[in-house]
Amino acid sequence: MSAKKFSTLATVVIAIVMLVVGALIGVLAYPMISPAIPGAKPGLSGTVEIAALLPLSGDLATYGQNDKTAIEAAVEDVNFFLERAGAKWRLKLTVEDTETKPDVALSKLQSIGARGIKFVIGPMASAGVSQCKGYADSNKIIIISPSSTSPALSIPGDYIFRFCPTDLIQGRAMARVMYEDGVRYVVAVWRGDSWGDGLEASIKARFEELGGQIIKEIRYDPHATEFSAEASAINDAVSSAISQYGADKVGVLVISFEEAAILFTSLKEYPDILKVKFYGSDGTAKSSKLLEDPSVAEFSMKTRFLNPIFAPTKSEKYLRVLNYVKDKLGREPESYAYTAYDAVWAIAYSLMVVDSYDSEAVKNVLPDVVRSLFGASGWIMLDENGDRAAADYELWVITKEDGKYVWTWAGTYNQATDSVTWR
Repeated sequence: MSAKKFSTLATVVIAIVMLVVGALIGVLAYPMISPAIPGAKPGLSGTVEIAALLPLSGDLATYGQNDKTAIEAAVEDVNFFLERAGAKWRLKLTVEDTETKPDVALSKLQSIGARGIKFVIGPMASAGVSQCKGYADSNKIIIISPSSTSPALSIPGDYIFRFCPTDLIQGRAMARVMYEDGVRYVVAVWRGDSWGDGLEASIKARFEELGGQIIKEIRYDPHATEFSAEASAINDAVSSAISQYGADKVGVLVISFEEAAILFTSLKEYPDILKVKFYGSDGTAKSSKLLEDPSVAEFSMKTRFLNPIFAPTKSEKYLRVLNYVKDKLGREPESYAYTAYDAVWAIAYSLMVVDSYDSEAVKNVLPDVVRSLFGASGWIMLDENGDRAAADYELWVITKEDGKYVWTWAGTYNQATDSVTWR
């Protein structure tokens, strides 16, 4: 983004923040007057620390790298904005690798908490958020996850916010997508953690409402690194279903993170598997890992492995994040990079409103702050549980263009109408 464009954007944002502050605490112009908060020390100055708990390694590594880059862009932009606004404080970011492991996420959060940091973006995985929730609530540490979707974490009044929609919405989306695609009999394979269990249950409930059947359920250990037994079981179920119903009526639902690449390496040896369509989730949508091994990418293309992920609103802010990540990493990020970027701004705006490093005060104003602001992901309307209230879903498949495997947009699921528009 050019300095001139950013300057214009910063001016607009300043005006928005002033309106938010006016709505919340009765102040209509900058400088802001902080509300009286018992025990709070008003007047932010100097370095204000925030942290990010991201899977820079493990089964969500490429997503974590994308989101780290987007968060760094946000910190740059916020600090530029604060300078122009004449603020006396700047954000400082600490990033920790969760390794896509819930216990590591908690350990890193405890380390961050011991340093007095009260504002954290991440973890990305629901299992990690679940593991961290008790410590975060007890120590009044705000967690904003850009990508945790488990309905089990939809709890009002806690210190967890999620800038993505839950799997109650994604479940309805994928059930409709499979049904509209002509599939009636599904073999479901999923990662056996809180996220996988919740999403599989959500998809199953809606798919059966529509008239479809989940004919085989295969739950695997999220720590597994080898899938020969699962691949054999999937093949047996698919072969039997093809003989009974026909290949066009059979599908395979794979709810996983990037370990799907290992599973596909085992599955590609079975001829019948290539006769049916595969469906995924936001855990694999736009994953760079699935493009790295040509045999895995080819398998994904032949099975038309269709993946949903919530659809951010396209805007200048969206393009800012898209281009920043592409410049740094050479690839387009998944949708959660945009919510990660927005999380930094949400924290910054809320801190400006309360004018104090007070997580309890920020917790109380943050839902109202984001309701008034338009981010890189679009409008962030939170429900009573602090989760994104609504969203459409983009559908992505792997194709081959000019000899290179790429992710290609295939359609959109519209939540309001419960319908699919194919490309």
